[in-house]
Order: sequence, then C-alpha cells, then structure tokens
Amino acid sequence: MASPEDLDYPQIILEYSSGFLVSKVMFTACELGVFDLLLESGEPLSSDAIAARLGTSTTGMERLLDACVGLKLLAVELTQGGALYRNTEISNIYLTKSSPKSQYHIMMYYSNTVYLCWRYLADAVREGRNQYERAFGISSEDPFGAMYRSEEEMLKFIAGQNSVWSICGRDVLAAFDLSIFTQIYDLGGCGGALAQECVSLYPNSTVTIYDLPKVVQVAKERFVPPEEHRITFHEGDFFNDSIPEAELYILSKILHDWDDDKCRQLLSKVYKACKPGGGVLLVESLLNEDKSGPLETQLYSMNMLVQTKGKERTAVEYSRLLEAAGFGDIQVKKTGKLYDAVLGRK
Repeated sequence: MASPEDLDYPQIILEYSSGFLVSKVMFTACELGVFDLLLESGEPLSSDAIAARLGTSTTGMERLLDACVGLKLLAVELTQGGALYRNTEISNIYLTKSSPKSQYHIMMYYSNTVYLCWRYLADAVREGRNQYERAFGISSEDPFGAMYRSEEEMLKFIAGQNSVWSICGRDVLAAFDLSIFTQIYDLGGCGGALAQECVSLYPNSTVTIYDLPKVVQVAKERFVPPEEHRITFHEGDFFNDSIPEAELYILSKILHDWDDDKCRQLLSKVYKACKPGGGVLLVESLLNEDKSGPLETQLYSMNMLVQTKGKERTAVEYSRLLEAAGFGDIQVKKTGKLYDAVLGRK
C-alpha cells in the first residue's frame, strides 16, 4: 500500500490551502486594469510602464505580473531592456472588459462580495444559514434583498450573471430541441443574457423576462437592446404574484437558491400556469448522484450556504421536485460545462 508521501499528499494540501491566493491574484489584476491596458496598448509593456499607467507601486506590480505569468494569464519576454509582459489568449477573451465573453464582472462580484461572505464559512457550517448579517450587517432572511442592497451591488450581480451566460448559455439551451416552444417565460431572467441567447438560437420564439421591478428596469435600460422586440418584460415576484400562461418556463439558477419546500411551491405554480404539452427547463449545475463531484458544483453548494437558502442538487433530486409538482417525461442532459439542463413536460 502506498504511503501518503508516495502519493504526494503534502503537495496537494499545500496547493489546496493556497487556492484563495490564486483567485485573488486574478481578481486584483482584473480590478487594477492590467489585462485591459495590455490589450489597448497593442504591444508588450514593462512592469514600470504598467505601474506608471495604472498608478501602482513598481515593486507590487512586478510581483503581480510575475504571478500572472505563473498562472498563464500573462506571457513574458526577456529583452535587453528588461522583461516585457503581454496578455495570453485566455486573458484577452475572458478577462478584458471589452470582450464579448468577458468574465470581468463576475470576477469583481466574487472578489468584492462573495469573498466577504466566505470569510464566515465556518459560521455558516455551524449555523446552516447565509452570512449577510456578519459580512454586511444586514438581515439574512431575504437573500435577494441582501444581494440587491444597493443599486451598485445589484448592477454588479446582474452584470456578473450576464457574463456567465455569454459562455454557458447556448450549451444549456441547445441541450434539448426547444424549437417547438414559441412562447417562453424566463423566470428570474435578470439582465436578459440567457433570453438573448434563446431568441438567437430559436428565432421563432419570444421570451418574457419575469423579474423584480427594479431588476426589470435595469435590464431594459442597460442590457437588452430596445430593438430586440422578441424579448418583453414582466415585473413581479413570482413567488407571491401570479405567473402568466406560457409554453415553456426557464428557471436558470433559480431553484438552487431555495430549500425544497420553496422549490416545490414555485414549481407547483409553474405547473398550473403551463399550457398542456408545455414544459419547464431547469438550468443548474448537477451533482453526481453519490455527490462525489464535480468539485465546481460542490463548491457552488458551499456558496449557496453562505449566500442563499438553497443548495446544489443531483439530477434525481431535481426530478423528484418536478414530479412532486406534476411534471413528467423528465429528461436530463449534462453538457460537460458548468451548467446542465433538466426538462420536464406537462
């Protein structure tokens, strides 16, 4: 039997313990504008030039840049005049603000909001509830009241969600052929990125974004182009207000925010509103049935603990919630990406 030393367990433990350092280096480089500057410059720059343009110390910037090289977010070239830094392809695509697939906004949300909640993870595990009260001094009873505690915070959250769907949206919408559904409601559609992917993929469909009034106003003003007439809006709270009739309801990253009772309550309302032959599409990150992974989903479930009242679930657990509400012919598709799809029919 191999000893722990043979399996290099000490190295694994060290790598895990420094994981937060890795993410914070990436967040900091995004926040300071390193990747944007290098994209705009069109040529490699020295650490002195980057520090001068971004208003930082030279010693601090040099160490940050070298760490980004180690993470393969930057490349470095040694010249007679010194080291010159440039973006890698992955940084140009995902970490610059101007890229259509930019993840900048979700990075900033994780850095400035999620990190503060995770500071109290041990308390969340002890108490079994989210940590907004400790992190921000506000009530934890209404998670979305806490998430949307200011317009600035709401904008950060919405922009972050939009950035996720810019790289994952088409995968989940194409998991099943949804072309038979032309009248679609996106419950909790937020900034409309998934709705825009939907009408692009299924041009004969119309999508109504159903969300809180203040979210709808921001989506209208900042995120959904006014010329996109296939997307409309419905203001309300779908837990407390009526849900209009439609052929398909999309619940993307909605059920994972809530406990089972709240999920059954919402799905029962959706079932009653759904047209015969219609359905509901759940977009969630699915745990393996034995909950042994994927690691990303396990970590998302920890995040649900510190930020919401929900958790990540297995395909069977979501299927049981759908069946309890009346849905049948349940199909599951794992996309191989961050989010998966579950379709139930009425």
